[in-house]
Amino acid sequence: MKIAVLFGGYSAERDVSVASGGQVVNALRSRGHDVVAVDTENGPLTKQDEAEAFARGIDLHPPEPTAASHLPIVIAALADADFDLVFLALHGGSGENGAVQSLLDIHGIRYTGSGRLGSSLAWDKGVSKQLFTLAQIPTPEWRVAPIDAEAVAKNLGFPVIVKPSGQGSTVGLSLVRQPEELAAAIEHAAEFDRDVLVERFIAGRELTVGVLGGEPLAVGEIIPVQGEIFDYKAKYQVDAAHEIFPADISEDLAKQAQALALAAHDALRLSCYSRADFRLDSDGGLWCLEVNTLPGMSSGSLLPQSAAAAGIPFDELCERICLGAIDAA
Repeated sequence: MKIAVLFGGYSAERDVSVASGGQVVNALRSRGHDVVAVDTENGPLTKQDEAEAFARGIDLHPPEPTAASHLPIVIAALADADFDLVFLALHGGSGENGAVQSLLDIHGIRYTGSGRLGSSLAWDKGVSKQLFTLAQIPTPEWRVAPIDAEAVAKNLGFPVIVKPSGQGSTVGLSLVRQPEELAAAIEHAAEFDRDVLVERFIAGRELTVGVLGGEPLAVGEIIPVQGEIFDYKAKYQVDAAHEIFPADISEDLAKQAQALALAAHDALRLSCYSRADFRLDSDGGLWCLEVNTLPGMSSGSLLPQSAAAAGIPFDELCERICLGAIDAA
């Protein structure tokens, strides 16, 4: 197949997207496909541009989001380039909220991952939690800011998680233990999205489950070396977290997590693949935090690890995602 791998974007997750794009490009080439690396900012890259872009790595702090002024031009150019499909290695912002999917639909370009509706539903954490509730998928109770500390204490109790409603990679997320910390955390989250969620904090273990082609993959556990949350630094700093696949849990609990991941995937009207994140409380209860429609796609990212533990190597995973897009068309 002739495949364009689209990466970069203009969100706080640009660095993560570039890392994903580089590894997806190499994986698909290893399977014999004709692959062109396409940056949303610069368009198709030369071999030298590729080498420079993919060598930069992920900074410990997310980059500042910028305006997506070049994106419509880049996508319009893809429509004239006769690709079989576009592999979306984008994360966050317009890449994951349905905007890019809408542009690709307008131009009649086939692409990987979920469509514009499912992408937008999953991207808005408040909406997705409402859909989880309707589907009887346990999710931590939440409120939408503005909300004062007294109301949080009464309705949710401290500690709470404060996070942007539309954001990924835990960008803008804070664990708030004291009432006097709430206002600053809400203000920080609002830097990344106008809608901010205040969510009851579930103490316990962090689990994650991939879904591919309508089937759940292996359950994994993430254990941050410092602190109780798997934040941006813990995700992308070397040795900042232990990622265990498959998770050391009972078979029954693993099946329950897999069933909930698939139920969440379906509740949000997603297709082909996703990754659901959970908290496991001290009583053995599972709580769905969110679902990622375009999860990280470097070989060490959580979805590829979930697939590898299920017997699917990284290059095969990338190819199966492409074939899923072809079959869905």
